[in-house]
Amino acid sequence: MKKLKPVIFVQGERSFSRNNLYSQNLLIKAMADGETSPKRLMKAAELRSVAEVYRTLDKISIRKEYHDALIKNGVDLDFIVSGISKIAKNEGNSPDVRLKGYNVLLKSLGLDKYDKAEEGGKSWEELIVQASEKEAAKKEEDKAVVAEIEDYEVTVPETPKDEKKRQETEREVGRQLYANDEDE
Repeated sequence: MKKLKPVIFVQGERSFSRNNLYSQNLLIKAMADGETSPKRLMKAAELRSVAEVYRTLDKISIRKEYHDALIKNGVDLDFIVSGISKIAKNEGNSPDVRLKGYNVLLKSLGLDKYDKAEEGGKSWEELIVQASEKEAAKKEEDKAVVAEIEDYEVTVPETPKDEKKRQETEREVGRQLYANDEDE
């Protein structure tokens, strides 16, 4: 009978198979800058261990091989977009299939949904006019505040005699110090 490896149950985050594109991009950037030390790569990509660096590098190489395989088999962005556009344009397809093709194209452009619903059915022109009116009102408020500040009068209190004498002695000491430096 063949000996089988024991089953190991892993607890924790299970980060072995997670998709860590951010760490992959950090590693690629660090290696492009000439860094090759695994420990420095670990710090640059904010990974916990050197083994995680090697796993991430393996994921990068697999990703690169996958993209190479796609290109060798003629699957690139032009192929994908042309396929979706054929589905959307094909009159023989049902309207639902064509509509889904157009939806995929809109999603690829980021135009599939709007995060903020239109306010009260206003058009975009009305929203721009409203925003410019708010900006003009804010500028008018700022001008009023500036006018109030310009009308403000500052009354400087009179300096006491003791303070005037102290300031004058300090000035005299300063003149003497600088006059001695010039003589030398």
